[in-house]
Amino acid sequence: MSTATFNSICFNQGYLRKGEVKISKVKNRNQRVKFYVGGASVLSTKCMQSSEKNKKEVRIGLLGASGYTGAEIVRLLANHPYFGITLMTADRKAGQSMGSVFPHLITQDLPTMVSVKDADFSSVDAVFCCLPHGTTQDIIKGLPRHLKIVDLSADFRLRDIAEYEEWYGQPHSASDLQKEAVYGLTEISREDVKNARLVANPGCYPTSIQLPLVPLIKAKLIEHRNIIIDSKSGVSGAGRGAKEANLYSEIAEGIYSYGVTKHRHVPEIEQGLSDAAQSKINVSFTPHLMPMIRGMQSTIYVEMSQGVTMEDLYQQLRKSYEDEEFVKLLDKGVVPRTHNVRGSNYCFMNVFPDRIPGRAIIISVVCIKRTIFQCALLSLFSELLKKPVLQIDNLVKGASGQALQNLNIMLGYPENTGLLYQPLFP
Repeated sequence: MSTATFNSICFNQGYLRKGEVKISKVKNRNQRVKFYVGGASVLSTKCMQSSEKNKKEVRIGLLGASGYTGAEIVRLLANHPYFGITLMTADRKAGQSMGSVFPHLITQDLPTMVSVKDADFSSVDAVFCCLPHGTTQDIIKGLPRHLKIVDLSADFRLRDIAEYEEWYGQPHSASDLQKEAVYGLTEISREDVKNARLVANPGCYPTSIQLPLVPLIKAKLIEHRNIIIDSKSGVSGAGRGAKEANLYSEIAEGIYSYGVTKHRHVPEIEQGLSDAAQSKINVSFTPHLMPMIRGMQSTIYVEMSQGVTMEDLYQQLRKSYEDEEFVKLLDKGVVPRTHNVRGSNYCFMNVFPDRIPGRAIIISVVCIKRTIFQCALLSLFSELLKKPVLQIDNLVKGASGQALQNLNIMLGYPENTGLLYQPLFP
């Protein structure tokens, strides 16, 4: 890849805002060479939007467009060179424009939202499904078989449908599809995602927890017992629906522990860790709601295996993720912060020694919606007790971003396409 850096540039009769930008030469899935502009600057003219609008190779359907994850997918796809939205559904907002529901997206040229029952999938190649759990199964079951699907609900994450019924309080109505679904934790299951028709996008908490723990469990560096997970999330992780518990006066200036001993992400976390260990793992997991909009941090306490050192843990995580675009192990001693991944598809993590011998602390941070797009896309422009800490943006790496990353992979595009937004700070 060749790059050049400019302070300003004229491109296809459109202008870039002043600031440093990068021109990258990349190949698409047909090996055709194209040039794209990336970096901190953004294309600023309608001329560029309209000239690119009709060149998108993949037609995207967005089901459940009126929620936070749907809006985040629209934001991420705005700069995707290959994916264009041709269908949007939102039953309660049917007949409305996306700009009227989310004014920050008013500049986007998008189809009017329709109800699912009125949706025409003849002009769609792939679907992001952002519907609530329980409703998704029947809808996906009725979709044309040619569609590639990334489902952001919990309906296809658990392989055991009896376990799904136990935790979600209703029987699973699409058991055949469940057998077909691939769990899309991108960095762990990339090869399976490549060949999938239906990908179950991971939950935000499970993403922040499995990314640091799976490599350590596979390497037999930590014990399977006494794994304690303390996770904290921004309010957007609860969705856009009006709920008394999410009112400003209920959330501000306080911390709220919820789902104590019974949060629905527990079986998903245990399923992934047990797969890595090839034996059953149970965890103690408690989530907390924080008075912030975006971001997620998981602090994980684990017990190191006999003879294992902190350096062993650090080097295993470095080896596992040194070539990954979106998962970054920080320098030794640097504490991950949710501020530093806000609005991005990145996951930052680090590992620290506990003051008690044989134990350690792992910290991981992500943006809540990270998980959605990562499954879908590659890059537009250019991957005794221990406590891990991981941080993500709950709306990007924790949801929409990972979904896009997955779909990129499913359709043969570089997985970072459309996802190289830098974190928002301050």
